[in-house]
Amino acid sequence: MGAMFRSEAMALCQLFIQPEAAYLSVSELGETGTVQFRDLNGDVNYFQRKFVNEVRRCDEMERKLRYIESEVRKDGVPIVDNLTELPRAPNPRAIIDLEANLEKTGNNILELSQNAVNLKSNYLELTELRHVLEKTQVFFTEEEANDSITRTLTNEEAQNQSITSHGRLEFVAGVINRERVPAFERMLWRISRGNVFLRQAELDKPLEDPATGNKMYKTAFVAFFQGEQLKSRIKKVCSGFHASLYPCPHSHAERLDIVKGVRTRLEDLNMVLNETQDHRQRVLHSVAKELPNWTIMVKKMKAIYHTMNLFNMDVSKKCLIGECWVPVSDLSIVRNCLTEGSRLCGSSIPSFLNVIYTDENPPTFNRTNVFTKGFQTLIDAYGVATYREANPALYTIITFPFLFSIMFGDAGHGLIMTLFALFLITKEKKFMAQKSSSEIWNIFFAGRYIILLMGIFSIYTGIIYNDVFSKSINLFGSSWHITYDLDTIQNNGFLELDPATEAYAQTPYPLGMDPVWVLSQNKIIFLNSYKMKLSIIFGVVHMIFGVCMSVVNIMYFKRYSSFFLEFLPQLIFLIMLFFYLVVLMFVKWVLYDATSKDLTYTPTCAPSVLITFINMILQSEAVMPPGCSQYMFPGQKIVQYVCVGVAILCVPLMLFGKPVYYLIKKRNKAAGKVQSNGASQDIELQSSTPQTVASTSEPATGGHEHEEDSFGELMIHQSIHTIEYVLSTISHTASYLRLWALSLAHGQLSDVLWNMVLSRGLGAEENQYIFSIILFFTFAAWAFFTLTILVMMEGLSAFLHTLRLHWVEFMSKFYDGQGYPFQPFSFKSILEAEEAEE
Repeated sequence: MGAMFRSEAMALCQLFIQPEAAYLSVSELGETGTVQFRDLNGDVNYFQRKFVNEVRRCDEMERKLRYIESEVRKDGVPIVDNLTELPRAPNPRAIIDLEANLEKTGNNILELSQNAVNLKSNYLELTELRHVLEKTQVFFTEEEANDSITRTLTNEEAQNQSITSHGRLEFVAGVINRERVPAFERMLWRISRGNVFLRQAELDKPLEDPATGNKMYKTAFVAFFQGEQLKSRIKKVCSGFHASLYPCPHSHAERLDIVKGVRTRLEDLNMVLNETQDHRQRVLHSVAKELPNWTIMVKKMKAIYHTMNLFNMDVSKKCLIGECWVPVSDLSIVRNCLTEGSRLCGSSIPSFLNVIYTDENPPTFNRTNVFTKGFQTLIDAYGVATYREANPALYTIITFPFLFSIMFGDAGHGLIMTLFALFLITKEKKFMAQKSSSEIWNIFFAGRYIILLMGIFSIYTGIIYNDVFSKSINLFGSSWHITYDLDTIQNNGFLELDPATEAYAQTPYPLGMDPVWVLSQNKIIFLNSYKMKLSIIFGVVHMIFGVCMSVVNIMYFKRYSSFFLEFLPQLIFLIMLFFYLVVLMFVKWVLYDATSKDLTYTPTCAPSVLITFINMILQSEAVMPPGCSQYMFPGQKIVQYVCVGVAILCVPLMLFGKPVYYLIKKRNKAAGKVQSNGASQDIELQSSTPQTVASTSEPATGGHEHEEDSFGELMIHQSIHTIEYVLSTISHTASYLRLWALSLAHGQLSDVLWNMVLSRGLGAEENQYIFSIILFFTFAAWAFFTLTILVMMEGLSAFLHTLRLHWVEFMSKFYDGQGYPFQPFSFKSILEAEEAEE
């Protein structure tokens, strides 16, 4: 947890690397993820950088990998990406082998694809020819019985050698896409003026496109006509409609012979296609095993060359120079990476690291683990901490689930949330390996430890509220002892228990709320007062803690003037007004008792804490019953005068303190410069040797204007800050009342759901079995609404309100959040980001 107290110390380093060792050194740094490189070539076009050709080679290799992956996925071959250990980036010598392997594999798959397309094209043509011959035979057979045209054609077949071609009918046969048939038919009618006789038949099964594999629905047709001129027109129309024409002999016997030959060729071709597909599957399965490794290696190579393009070359062009931010605790790791890179390449000249000092603002790096990462993400969502600023995430680990549980205080609902979080935690390795694409699921999984603590704290506050699914648990009995008989209790609806009599034992309940309150008529009134006061108490304590946290930043950054001119006035202002309000609550709880002998300290004379606070601010008197005092203890009026007076005095101190201190500091600094300049001039006049004096003082006019501008800006900033703080103490204190409001709403929703749903099925008596069926369905409805409304919706609402209390009411007291995150060069982060984009 100590690493989360504030961000880690960072150092700006220069890396001096030999060119032959640069690739392997950067590879080692990418595996560790400890450095954030800076671009030293910001003024150089990207295409003019040193390693742009290597990046293009990686792009070409990625293109080949994408083609290979698309072919693998097109054939349905599974790519098993369950690498236990990611492969390292290949060394420069292995890059050539990898590139050649990808080239060979891509060409092999491309050749297999082209061969398969050619074979499928042949298979498609033969299939279409078979359908044309078979359908044509049907046409001819039908026409022999009842059509004179077919009869004439049949006679011509019998007398083929003796009849001239002038009186013979010609025909064209082929296949065409089914959706083009109506337009095709109309076009034939128009060009022939009705002198074409078209017969068509749809193919029973769809055909496969050789290139895309899509299904094609086609129709076989035969067009009968007479004349060579009309034949030429018909062929042009067929070409325009992308119809495939096939030769079809006039003789029936020849057609049968061709059909037999086509079927034989189709069987042989189908066998060849199956063997080709099996060989392709074997090749793709072997490629699929290596594809994840190849992809990761190429991505790492590309990241390395991108990073090397950020480097600069020294004057002698024999050394690469890079600048990077490094956590001070990881400097030894970076040096080891440079040494390892030089060793792997066999370089005799070592690479080294040089820490340089700069006034630049370093990036913010908070080292986290699986438990603290979720809480740090909540803080970073508001704003990344300024470098070395106190980190609120450390305290949010406790305060966030605790404030959530005050609003979500139900032991039953908290148990459901805890079990869900434990399920996510026990199965986290499995879920992390699956890498779900559901954004909602990923949010829940990332916050599993937050949900766990919220559930555990909700169980605790549920026990304090004695609230389990809106019902109380009677573990220790009750501190109320009823002295009335049973008939009086059942028949007297106006009966009240008086805590001042013997009906109430003056002993506190051992843990939480007395279970008798769940049966009382004034349960809401009592819980309202109780939870509202708790909200104010926790809210004020939380804000005071936030103000005190600013001391950590003041002392670390040595802004000691802010301690006296900002922190102390803010703390005193908050204590004098609102912490005094909290003190009044405890005083009222302690002093006023129903068994008190003094009438002044009975509940009848107890003044309202809120009215007392308002009267203190307005300096007015409250109207009290006779014999009662508006003050709780002697000297309270003087104490209140002192609190208001001190609080009012804190306002001008916050408003004018820092500007006045700034003016005094500037005046003293200017006086010191005048004295030092006068002394140096005296020394110069007395010296016999001429000396050159470098004056660092600014011109009087320019310095004066700069001081006025700075004083004006500081005054405006301080005015805004003071007004905001004074007003926010009121609004933020009222904002914590959401703890009371949501807790009340959650309890009432749970109570309504129990009474309106589940209790309807609890009226069963002996031998009334039908109520068991009703209870089954009512319990299912109650469980459904409990999970969806009370656990999920109410839990999300309480989560958002808790987040607001931390971001606005708590963190605004000390958190600046003007930093930028440390984004190291890490292969793991790069691969995860690319997977998320995909």
